[in-house]
Amino acid sequence: MIKIPYEQIVQKIKEKTDASDAEIEEKVEKKLKQLSGLISREGAAHIVANEMGIKIFEPLSGKLQIKNILSGMRDVETVGKVLDVYEAREFQREGNIGKVGSVNIGDETGSIRIVMWGNQADNIRNIEKGSIVKVVGGYVRDNQGRKEVHVNDRSSIIINPKGIDIGNVAEAKANRKSIKDLNANDNDVELLGTVVQVFEPRFFEVCAQCGRKIKMGEDGAVICGKHEKTTSADAYVLNAVIDDGTDTIRAAFFRSYAAKLLGMSHEEFLVFKSNATEFNKAKETALGNIIKVSGKVNKNEMFDRIEFIVNSLDTKPSPEEELKRLEAQR
Repeated sequence: MIKIPYEQIVQKIKEKTDASDAEIEEKVEKKLKQLSGLISREGAAHIVANEMGIKIFEPLSGKLQIKNILSGMRDVETVGKVLDVYEAREFQREGNIGKVGSVNIGDETGSIRIVMWGNQADNIRNIEKGSIVKVVGGYVRDNQGRKEVHVNDRSSIIINPKGIDIGNVAEAKANRKSIKDLNANDNDVELLGTVVQVFEPRFFEVCAQCGRKIKMGEDGAVICGKHEKTTSADAYVLNAVIDDGTDTIRAAFFRSYAAKLLGMSHEEFLVFKSNATEFNKAKETALGNIIKVSGKVNKNEMFDRIEFIVNSLDTKPSPEEELKRLEAQR
């Protein structure tokens, strides 16, 4: 069943009539009372729209802009520029081994996550940030209030299709949350908090060409999932604890975000690989600082806790912007 958010129904009514938000809300409340709570707010809004002669959903065909993709749609075709790439992983279910990978894409109207199952997950090897991806035959699911386009073996993915260009991608705005309100698998979440603890970084090697994990071949060659033979490069992750007054959470800062947290360059950070004493001095620069981060929440099954993966970091958030946000919430 295709699910249209309440706000989108109200907007459609406003576009087709001269009704104000208050007038529409009054009609919806009246309909809810008439039906004694046996219908959702979205359902009541649908009935109001129908009584006013307004079609909320019109069948769409062909390539869809991301803003027009709705939960419950099937056989979806869309195209966008890759904003983030997440490594494919294997999982076991009922004795069978499966595979899943995902990317975030965006166009001029918004952004959405593309989830690839089975053999489609192998496409991750050939997708890079900035690539253009076309999806044909996808189906849309709702994941904790966020729409996702899923693709399986009956769907197709075309990487960098000829003749297709994406203009300026609509800026994605992360949803500000308090740490106490975070849920496992939250995406595009923004936190504002104080760094209260910093742990020693962990160093590892990645492919120098694409930044993916590597393994050593039988002949000693460095191999990654995309390049058969490549060279390795140093990478690292720094874990810190953020406190926003409602709770605390452990956050992972990978590579450039780790260096930025400590106000250092990549080369300066690599010194810690052989000198832990220098790190203990440097971490003091981050302790007590107020930072703004955005990213996603993961569930750490081993320790049975949620953790935050940082994909954007502001070490000097604007006090003026935060005051405006607080005033807007009053």
